[in-house]
Formats: sequence, C-alpha cells, structure tokens
Amino acid sequence: MEHCECKKKQREEKEYRDLVNRLSRIEGQIRGVKNMVEEDRYCVDILTQVSAIQSALNAFNKKLLSNHIKTCVVQDIREGDEQVVDELCETIQKLMK
Repeated sequence: MEHCECKKKQREEKEYRDLVNRLSRIEGQIRGVKNMVEEDRYCVDILTQVSAIQSALNAFNKKLLSNHIKTCVVQDIREGDEQVVDELCETIQKLMK
C-alpha cells in the first residue's frame, strides 16, 4: 500500500456481515480458479471465471464506497473537514484506472 492511515471505521453488524460474506464468496471463486489452472482447464473457461471475480470485486467496491460516502464522508463534512472530498475524489480516480 502507498500509505497507511490510522483511521478506523466501526461498522454496523449488518454492513460488516455483508462485506465479509462478499469477500468470502470472492475468496472461494479465486480458489476455484486456482483449481482450474491446476487441472489444466480450458483458457476461456478460466477467463470467464476471472471476469466473474472482477465483477464481484467491482460490486464489493461499489457497496463499500457507497457506505463510505453515506457515513464517513458525510460525518467529516458535518464536522467541518472538507478535505475528505479531495480524499474521496482521489479514491474514485484510483478505482477507475
């Protein structure tokens, strides 16, 4: 990682479970692709599964970003920290590479 900040986020139980469940499914998909490679499966089949993983990661990012905007960003702006908007813009630019 480029930098590590000491900020933390206390998530509600529902949000936490949703994010962890999504990551667990993605982890399973990645293990599945690894098995496909080990089993010498057809390239197109592997690529199709990798595409599904990318879609799942994109969905995870959208969910996390939405939660971030609705909670962290709104709270920081209410507290007068408008620098969070620059951080958000930088984050979105990184996600759109």
